[in-house]
Amino acid sequence: MKPIRIFACVLLALCPACATPPPAPVVEAPPPLPPPPKVALVLGGGGARGFAHVGVLKLLDTQGLKPDLIVGTSAGSVAGALYAAGYSGFDLQEMAFALDRATIADWSMFGKGLIRGEALQNFVNQAVKNRPIEALDVPFACVATRVDTGQAVLFQRGNVGQAVRASSSVPGVFEPVVIGGNEYVDGGLVSPLPIRYARQLGADFVIAVDVSTPPASTASTGKLDLLMRSFEIMGQSIRDAELPQADVVIRPDLTGISSSNFESKQQAILQGERAALAAMPQIRAKLAARMSPPLPTRIPFQPGLPATATPRTAPSNPPPALD
Repeated sequence: MKPIRIFACVLLALCPACATPPPAPVVEAPPPLPPPPKVALVLGGGGARGFAHVGVLKLLDTQGLKPDLIVGTSAGSVAGALYAAGYSGFDLQEMAFALDRATIADWSMFGKGLIRGEALQNFVNQAVKNRPIEALDVPFACVATRVDTGQAVLFQRGNVGQAVRASSSVPGVFEPVVIGGNEYVDGGLVSPLPIRYARQLGADFVIAVDVSTPPASTASTGKLDLLMRSFEIMGQSIRDAELPQADVVIRPDLTGISSSNFESKQQAILQGERAALAAMPQIRAKLAARMSPPLPTRIPFQPGLPATATPRTAPSNPPPALD
């Protein structure tokens, strides 16, 4: 045997590590992506300022953001029901421009309110093709107040127009709605911005639209405006208690638009669009954070690998943490 070959055999016998290749690095599978969050759109009450909801829905349509659930109160129940029935934000704008007060104002001379509300009920039922709530394209619910107990009732099935009418029956303006032998009035008395009900229905991510802020530095323009403004002031503390439960709150600037001012609906729609556009970066950032994979808590030790070759399973630029 030649000396070189003998030397090589001796070297291999003395150094087993030289004869055995290092173990292959263990590559861990990336953590699974979390399931997409269930997104709820919550539309609050505000009388004629509710036309701003139409602008918000228009903008969300252009951004491709579709909610998995819609919950509304009062004016928000009207826009929410029609949107859940399959109308786009642009469809709702056309309907709003064609809508006049006479379409939904069936005046009552001797009832418990100035308006019966049957015209509003019929308008909504005709628009949704007389489908019940549970047959709408998007899950929908609206809040009304039971008169005898003062408790909130969440309508999730049955007659859409009747539920919307109950949710929108401002005391003193609309007659109470009788359903199952019980009287119901406006849901804004107990939940002017029903965020907590969206959470109860399983929403993981809530976008709330608040159109109820009273206009600043303006005097009331009449009895109806004074009644609506008093109604909103009473619900302010309830609204403030629910707002922290939302992930994003969209607040259109509706200064100067009163709850009874149907003539300013075009301005309200425009302000809704502007507010929704301004909120889109926040919505996208928070949704992206919810849908990012969780970061590993540690990098497992892998024997046989030099320290400089330790694989990195965490991204170099991790997504921003949730607020």
